Amino acid sequence: MEPDSTTRLASELTRFARLGGRAKAMMSTGDFGAEFSALMLLFPLSSHGPMRITDLAEIKGADPSTVSRQAAQLVKAGLARREADPADGRASRLAVTDRGDDACRHLHEARHALLSRVLSDWPEDRVDAFVDLFALFNSSVEELLRSPSTASRETS
Repeated sequence: MEPDSTTRLASELTRFARLGGRAKAMMSTGDFGAEFSALMLLFPLSSHGPMRITDLAEIKGADPSTVSRQAAQLVKAGLARREADPADGRASRLAVTDRGDDACRHLHEARHALLSRVLSDWPEDRVDAFVDLFALFNSSVEELLRSPSTASRETS
C-alpha cells in the first residue's frame, strides 16, 4: 500500500533535515568566530537593521535566551555591536558591523553556490514551481504557528 501524501511529506521533511546538516558542512562558510546558528542572525540584522534581542528572536522564531547567547557570540567575534535603543535609552539593540556585513555576504554566496549546484540539472520552470510551493508551505506553517489555538497548546 502506497503511503498517503502527508506521510510521504513527513518522510521527506525528516530526510531534508538530516541532509541539511551534511549540506551545511559542505558550505565554505569560513571561520568567523561564532557558531553557525549565531551567524544566521546576521541575515535579519543586515536586512532589517538594528533591533532588540526580543524582536530578533520573534523574527527567527526562537527563544530570546538562545538568541541572547548567540548575539553575545556575534559581539565577541566583532560581527555585531550593541547600541542604545533610540526609543528607550535603557534598552539596547544589536547592529551588524562592517565585518558582520562581510560575513553575511560570504555566507549568502556560499549558500547560493551550494543551491546552484543542487539545482543545476533542474529546468528553470521546475525551480520556480518548487520555490513557489515551498514558500506557500512555509507560509502555511507560519500561519498555523501564529494561530491562537496553536499558541494555547504550546503554553499548556
